[in-house]
Amino acid sequence: MANGENRKFQAAALSYDPGENDVPILSAFGEGHLAQKIVEVAKESGVPVIPEPGLTGMLSRLSVGDEIAPEMYDAVAKVLAFVSEMDRTYGEKVKKGMGT
Repeated sequence: MANGENRKFQAAALSYDPGENDVPILSAFGEGHLAQKIVEVAKESGVPVIPEPGLTGMLSRLSVGDEIAPEMYDAVAKVLAFVSEMDRTYGEKVKKGMGT
């Protein structure tokens, strides 16, 4: 296909509970219709949706339930920091889970 090839729409969901896991976990991933459903459910649930195609592409190499790979830490940390700024209660939950 040509360089202007349209990539299939992808969406991923991460979960992070510092009390249970050392690093975030891929909790959902989908392409096309499934990706649209992931975004829809997130929005309906009040979960921030952050478009990061590069990170989503990296996450596509994982299976649901996998911990994120070390090379993804920086990108995921930036997303979590952004979410924390958007939702102070999320930031407080993370701090409590880390014992700070």
